[in-house]
Amino acid sequence: MRFSFSGTAAVLALSCVGWALPTIASAGQYSIVIGETETSVTGAPQKTMTLNGQSPGPTLRLKEGEMAEIAVTNTLKEDSSIHWHGLILPYQQDGVPGFSFQGIKPGETVTYRFPVVQSGTYWYHSHSGLQEQAGMLAPIVIEPKDPDPIKADREAVVMLSDFHPDAPNDILANLKKDSGYYNTAARRTAGTLIDDAGKNGLAATVQDRLEWGAMRMAPSDISDISGYTFLINGQPPGQPWRSLFKPGETVRLRFINGAAMTYFDVRIPGLKLTVVAADGNPVKPVAVDEFRMAVGETYDVLVTPTEDQPYTIFAEPLDRSGYARGTLTPRDGEDGPVPPVRPRPLLTMTDMGMDHGSMDHGSGEMPGMDHSAMGHDMKDMAGMDHSAMGHDMKDMAGMDHSAMGHDMKGMAGMDHSAMGHDMKGMAGMDHSAMGHDMKDMAGMDHSAMGHDMKDMAGMDHSAMQQPSSPPPAAPGTVSADFKASSGLVPSAANGGRMLQYADLLPLTPRPQTAPDRAMTFRLGGNMERYFWTIDGEKFSTAAPIRMTQGERIRVTLVNETMMNHPIHLHGMWFQVVRSDGQDGPLKHVLNVPPGQSVTLDILADALGQWPFHCHFMYHMATGMMRRVIVDPPASSGQPATPDPVAFPGDHNSHSQHSGGSHG
Repeated sequence: MRFSFSGTAAVLALSCVGWALPTIASAGQYSIVIGETETSVTGAPQKTMTLNGQSPGPTLRLKEGEMAEIAVTNTLKEDSSIHWHGLILPYQQDGVPGFSFQGIKPGETVTYRFPVVQSGTYWYHSHSGLQEQAGMLAPIVIEPKDPDPIKADREAVVMLSDFHPDAPNDILANLKKDSGYYNTAARRTAGTLIDDAGKNGLAATVQDRLEWGAMRMAPSDISDISGYTFLINGQPPGQPWRSLFKPGETVRLRFINGAAMTYFDVRIPGLKLTVVAADGNPVKPVAVDEFRMAVGETYDVLVTPTEDQPYTIFAEPLDRSGYARGTLTPRDGEDGPVPPVRPRPLLTMTDMGMDHGSMDHGSGEMPGMDHSAMGHDMKDMAGMDHSAMGHDMKDMAGMDHSAMGHDMKGMAGMDHSAMGHDMKGMAGMDHSAMGHDMKDMAGMDHSAMGHDMKDMAGMDHSAMQQPSSPPPAAPGTVSADFKASSGLVPSAANGGRMLQYADLLPLTPRPQTAPDRAMTFRLGGNMERYFWTIDGEKFSTAAPIRMTQGERIRVTLVNETMMNHPIHLHGMWFQVVRSDGQDGPLKHVLNVPPGQSVTLDILADALGQWPFHCHFMYHMATGMMRRVIVDPPASSGQPATPDPVAFPGDHNSHSQHSGGSHG
């Protein structure tokens, strides 16, 4: 059966009802029309990009084992594309301009054909420019060829997204002019100083302000962009999306985070949530009260409402700047109560990569803080001035730094006098082996170290070379979970249980075998110029990462920034590495918390060229992406995957990236 939807009729219908709900398509063959219309999500008309006249577009219903054939017609005045997020398919069908094809030209129809080799919850979206933020996204549901191990009486797709009154290109231009353009609401005031002093004491509060002030930022600077309206299936909180149930039924909710820049903490007050799949792959059921979704992730959740009443699906962004809202209801037209938005969390020095509590420079526990590898030549740094360091160093008499491994020869004349430290009682302090080769540092002046910390502006995180080995995770944990000292540790409302990555165990055993080799990638950026990097390079200048088909590669991702980064690999799976040796789940998106290192295995089983990038749209659009090329084994006799060929306006043309393609 062929699914078709008249683009003109769809646009006319949409103009009457606002953003439409996802509709269900039939399996097999499809026709999708990329278009544009006006919507009024926030009350003011704004251009929105659509798929078959809708945003989100129609839910594609596929079946494992079939051959999908999807004809996509572009009616825009600009190039476009469709990427099948999380699907395992030939790279030529992945839908990324500059990797697999040239994109879909205005007026052109391109037909994607690929075998469906998996089941679960996924999604599709544009991979051109900033079109996804403008509304071009939609769900995919793939039915398994065998009986589904996840049993439910009914199901619904819950697609989360973020909508901004500013056009996507304007947002990026504003961030380029001032990285703090959208963060004025996050600034702390005299009133919050008094409140914090009442909670934490005046001395600790002042010390905290001094440390953050030295970096010219606030601990509430969690998100790059504020001013979003948060949507469920295209519906704003004032016009909530609804789904019906009968009391006692088990409902499968397929959650998809299709936002451009927003993590969500999701709960349904009054209901226990049983997580049964992550990124399309079944996991052993985990009962929780709340779960966090990184951008691009999907989770399948079972709920069994027993009361004859509506329940609110409540999704808060990390910065608590609003909420998305939907309703499970026994009767149409009824909505549940809306809980209050919780206070905005605050970043800690751990999130800035400054966790002094684990100060073993050799162990890698301090991502962001190994000054010995910052690319600074610290010899002969006469005039060293620690004036803004703000440490309280009372009673450090006899402090022995011998285990820290610093070689601080020649530091005669080093002036600590302006550090803001109270250095009483430091007699006998022994720096003899602190691990830094600091020869001839007489009078070292930190101003020569190249830190311009105005709004972190000019702070080029990409140059902060970190230890190559992250610390081992605690037993039964995974490194992708937040450290306990992070200000962003997920915490469920009312003391309930919050899902952690460590809770996810695959339903089907997937042995965590030894890797063939290891690689480390450092996530960085420059806030003043607003660009983001992998290993200090933007995509436009970076060489491809080459792998060989069949390899298992252990990858360490070191986050040298104060931001979360949802890292996504096309065409292949990550396997989360667990410290206890148990099987880790397969994921296609994994969050890398600020100031932390995350370990995962890449199963390099798909030949071709694949994007590897941050799924924050504006991070990827400004450089946080690499090209992964998987070659056949030399013994196979097959030719190597050809080097990339640049297409006009594609990912190789990064001058287009206000922007160029994203994902």
